[in-house]
Amino acid sequence: MPAPERIPPRSLTSAELLAKGELTVLGRIREASNAVLYCSVAYGDDSAECVYKPVAGERPLWDFPDGTLAQREVAAYEVSQATGWDLVPPTVLRDGPYGEGMVQLWIEPVEEDSGLLALVDDEEPAEGWKAVALAEVGEGRTALLVHADDDRLRRLAVLDAVINNGDRKGGHLLPAPGGRLYGIDHGVTFNVDDKLRTLLWGWAGEPLTSEAVGALKGLAEALRPLEPLAVRLGGLITAAELDAVRSRVEALLATGVHPAPSGEWPAIPWPPV
Repeated sequence: MPAPERIPPRSLTSAELLAKGELTVLGRIREASNAVLYCSVAYGDDSAECVYKPVAGERPLWDFPDGTLAQREVAAYEVSQATGWDLVPPTVLRDGPYGEGMVQLWIEPVEEDSGLLALVDDEEPAEGWKAVALAEVGEGRTALLVHADDDRLRRLAVLDAVINNGDRKGGHLLPAPGGRLYGIDHGVTFNVDDKLRTLLWGWAGEPLTSEAVGALKGLAEALRPLEPLAVRLGGLITAAELDAVRSRVEALLATGVHPAPSGEWPAIPWPPV
């Protein structure tokens, strides 16, 4: 009788590896405003590089009194996954060498030939670009800040509107191999009040794409009480913040357009990179 075929062990998903693997701190990313540690994570034959942001290294924010930066980073990943767009690297909440924190897969960015953001001397953006705002560039000069008219950026603009991202800077955009684009640093999100602050205003007032409408409709269903996504988010953000997410999704579907700056909050993050 022939021996039964041996089934090879299943490799872990990136999220499973981040959650189960052993974290080893390799260094610190010093330019970050909060503690950000560069680590390796390993479980059996699986390993990867990652970022670990312990809650103990967070600076308190007066306008975000509830929860933690780490929890909001994980919540942003959960919402991103629910859209089907996979815009945020795999992110989990777990214990680590310095206590509970956010652990996110490290993305090594690649250089893009066309770029995503630029300052130009023209009064209007060139074809393939969207205007954001005039920017001071020194010595009394101004230049037009533009971003690429790129479907990947447009999806991120929709995600940011849903999670109320208060800090979408240029440095938080990571072009990855294979033409992928990720957004990172989502600790300042999910506030009940409108705090959307981003460099991706180029589509403000324009109709949402049919793809975005479909993603938002699916998200609205996933956010219904007792649905798995709603339950997971309920453990990461407050009930009022979760209701605000639902309201923002409903508002986007009702208006059918990308939001515009409210005028009640600085529209552009500083520094912008």
